[in-house]
Amino acid sequence: MDVQTYPVTRTEAEWRQRLTPEQYAVMRSHGTERPGSCALLHEHRAGTFSCAGCDQPLFESKLKFESGTGWPSFNDPIDGSVATTVDRSYGMVRTEVHCANCGSHLGHIFEDGPPPTGLRYCVNGVALNFQPA
Repeated sequence: MDVQTYPVTRTEAEWRQRLTPEQYAVMRSHGTERPGSCALLHEHRAGTFSCAGCDQPLFESKLKFESGTGWPSFNDPIDGSVATTVDRSYGMVRTEVHCANCGSHLGHIFEDGPPPTGLRYCVNGVALNFQPA
């Protein structure tokens, strides 16, 4: 994790207690879930997707779309809910997206999404909870 301080902080032991091993690997160790493995991939009900680490609302379901990539995709987050950093891992330069409230890794942003933003927030489903409207 980066050295930035977030409104929600927990010890590593608290994170491990709160998150499943898969969530911990993705959210705290910058991992990636297997494509197509998330139950929220095909969630289409009206509602809100929030951070599994701190319950911060992140994305409204009306901005979710099927990207065909195997991960939940959104074209815009709720204002102020996410932050970004430059990710230079694996010999690539990408934009990482993380929760602005607790710093947990969510996924990456790509510039191949639909209008109006043209962005695809490609998010690991295990990093999300869903609350129906």
